[in-house]
Order: sequence, then structure tokens, then C-alpha cells
Amino acid sequence: MENSYRAKRLLIYVFLVFLTILSILPFWVVLVNATRSAEQIQQGLSLWPGGNLQYNWSVLMGRGFNVFNGFKNSFLIAAGATVLNVYFSALTAYGVIAYEFRGKKVLFAVILGLIMIPQQISMIGFYQFMNRLGLLNNFLPLILPAIASPATVFFLKQYLETIYHPDLADSARLDGAGEIKIFHRIMLPLMKPGLATMAIFSFVTSWNNFLMPLILINDTEKYTLPMLVQLLKTDVYRTEFGSMYLGISLSIIPLLLIYLFLSKYIVGGVTAGGIKG
Repeated sequence: MENSYRAKRLLIYVFLVFLTILSILPFWVVLVNATRSAEQIQQGLSLWPGGNLQYNWSVLMGRGFNVFNGFKNSFLIAAGATVLNVYFSALTAYGVIAYEFRGKKVLFAVILGLIMIPQQISMIGFYQFMNRLGLLNNFLPLILPAIASPATVFFLKQYLETIYHPDLADSARLDGAGEIKIFHRIMLPLMKPGLATMAIFSFVTSWNNFLMPLILINDTEKYTLPMLVQLLKTDVYRTEFGSMYLGISLSIIPLLLIYLFLSKYIVGGVTAGGIKG
């Protein structure tokens, strides 16, 4: 019996190690190719770093790939969108959970319906609207829409259902606290694990956003990192694959670090949000 248990446990560990390697391998290949020359990359796959990193960097800089400016633009957009996304979604989720009002179920059904509508459907209309407002080549159209995020509202509502109790708010009201104070002083601290999880997902989504900035921004000084990567177009006679992989590596390194150091919040928040009752 004990041997059978050990065998099953060993099999699970082997399977998990295999999945881990399978998940890490694509990122490792990208990082390795960033250090190899175009000829080496064309010869085939390698898991060992090359010695062409400095040359790839010089080619990257020669093509107008302003790394630090791209980092700054991406961070400003991602950070601003994340703050608005998490705060207003938490406020909406708390309102849906804590208060009884007419049309509450209809409102939540609308939120669920909005989750299923692809963003691409509204892109043309959104571009025309921003054009009339004179907000092209501006970060605001990439930040302010994060206020309305139905997916985040849905997750935080499910999370609140596991921790919210009316007595918490009632006790605060008896002590003279207003509704806004209750939300900021009591509910937000209780929601920290869920907020951290959605903040990570929101930041990563905004950081990776390519299509909407491509539509709204044509000033290269305001390009985000994903937009700068698309500047690494092929030459007529030679394709510098090494510099292309280096540009891609620079754009994904922050995301890898976020998942590496904050994965416990992701797992904890998602697990808590999935428990009900």
C-alpha cells in the first residue's frame, strides 16, 4: 500500500516537472536566441546561449529601439490602468454585494454579458470617438477605459462573497462611519488578496496590449515596448533575428519577474475567489 502511494506520488512529481519544463522552455529559447546571430538561429534550435548579445544590442539601438522610453511609456499606461481597474471594480463589486436595489440581478447579467463581447468590435467606433475628442497620440484613451472592467468586477464579486458579512458594515455604521469610509477602511483591506491578483493580471494585460496603442498612437516617442518590437522589421537582404529576439526578450522580462515573485498572490487570490459558501 505504501509503495503504491509512493509510486503515485513520484509519478505526480515527474508529471509536474515535465509541465514546468514545457512552460519554461519557450521563454528560455527566446532568451537564448537573443544572444545568437541570425545565421546560428537559422541553423536550428539551441538551448545554450551564444556570444552575439553585444552585436544584437547595437543593431537594436540602430533601428530606433529606445528601450528606456518604451519601458517608461508601457509602465505609465499599465500602472495607471491597473489602479483605475482595481479600485473602481472593487467599488462596483462591493456595491453589488452589499446593497439591495431594483435591477440588481439585471445589472449583474449585463456585466456577465459584457465579458463575452470582444474588444475588437468597438475599436473603429472608439477610434472615431477619440479622434473627435482630439485624444489621439495620448495615453488617456489607453488608461481611462480600465475603469469599466466587467471581468475584474465579476472576479472581485465572487471573492467578496467568500469574506463579506453585513455585520462588519453595520458595526461601522453604528460607530458613525460613512459608506465611503467603510469601503476604504474595512472592505479594501479585506479584499487585499483578490485585489493583488487582479492588479497583477490587469498590469500584465495592459503591458502586453499592442493592437489598441497601435491604432491610437503614431508618435514613435510614445510607443510602448510591444509597439517598439514591431519596428524591428526585416531588411531587404538580411533579417536580424538575434536583435528581434532581444527586443522581444526585453519586453517580456518584466512580466517574467512579476509572475516569479508574485505568483503566490495569484494562486492565493484565484483559489479564494473560486471558493463559495
